[in-house]
Amino acid sequence: MRISQRARAIAPFYAMEFSKEAAALEAQGHHVVKLSLGEPDFGAPPAVLAAMREATDGRPLTYTAALGLPALRRAIAGFYTDRHGIEVDPARVAVTAGASAALVLATAALVDPGDEVLIADPSYPCNRQIVESFGARVTLVPTTPASRFQLDAASVRSSWTDRTRGVMVATPSNPTGTSVPAAELEAICDLARERDAWRLVDEIYLDLSDHGPEGRPPRSALSHDPDAVVINSFSKYFGMTGWRLGWCVVPEALVPALERLAQNYFLCASAPAQHAALACFTPESLAVCEARRVEFAERRALVLDGLERIGLPVPVPPDGAFYVYFDVSGTGLTSWEFCERALREAHVALTPGRDFGVGSAGTHVRLSYAASAAELREGIARLGKFLGTLQ
Repeated sequence: MRISQRARAIAPFYAMEFSKEAAALEAQGHHVVKLSLGEPDFGAPPAVLAAMREATDGRPLTYTAALGLPALRRAIAGFYTDRHGIEVDPARVAVTAGASAALVLATAALVDPGDEVLIADPSYPCNRQIVESFGARVTLVPTTPASRFQLDAASVRSSWTDRTRGVMVATPSNPTGTSVPAAELEAICDLARERDAWRLVDEIYLDLSDHGPEGRPPRSALSHDPDAVVINSFSKYFGMTGWRLGWCVVPEALVPALERLAQNYFLCASAPAQHAALACFTPESLAVCEARRVEFAERRALVLDGLERIGLPVPVPPDGAFYVYFDVSGTGLTSWEFCERALREAHVALTPGRDFGVGSAGTHVRLSYAASAAELREGIARLGKFLGTLQ
């Protein structure tokens, strides 16, 4: 059988590979502390679980409209108004089978073969893999701790070429958990808009970001650039990873193209998941999610303190998401060697920097603190003992 060049070219998602090895160790009876995947341990809010049970009571669950249930699109638009102070027309909201499907649809609508797209190094690997699958050329723009491992206007400007057609920003970022400062994000969007290029902003972790000094949540890119394409998900803030439900907000002119693509690629997102997700936007569910956001911040402090104590430096402390990106170069091991040995010898699953780019591929490791505080303490203790064996 002839395998397509596209399939041959795509790289593995190493976080998933390490998770498979962790599962194999667990099958052998080992307790593995799993800090490799960005999967909140809380699960969906109770009201959402109740709504799912109601939706699956035996009633027919037919296809929804390709861009989602009208009521859910209105609820998402209302969330932007209530939480971020932005008026969003529900017609511009597309409900998708996870944020990954939103990225597929947006990329299919925006990218032609040969286009150049700017993405930060490091960044979430699936973003660039999807873009490249549609024939684009991804330019990984080097970042440093000084820029919080994020794009800034200066690096975007210096990387721009005649073939650049768009820029993709993730704030907060996976793997670093760091955000682009609001003024810098505005400058990036302005620069791209002036060059008639699209701006795609991954805000999957936006609502897990730290609030400002006055208790205000961080701003969406839409507050400054209403024509940006913004992607979000029910997976992280709402804890619904396995439900495979996300959304995007797109400019009005892009809606018809996105709808045609959705009709052909996916028909629609899961109908029962959509019906249940309406319960995400109740005061009860939002209060649950806010309490969890605060708990994530407490877990982050636990992890940062623990990593410092055992001698694993974090160049840039995160301010959102649930990831810490730490430097293992002082151990004498590459990040891959560190993760392999930590899993096999300490039974702690982590993700090597190879997943996320080039510049920090050999020196940095991602830790997800989406696990419970007890598991995080156990994981740090095991890593401390493991480091002792290296001396």
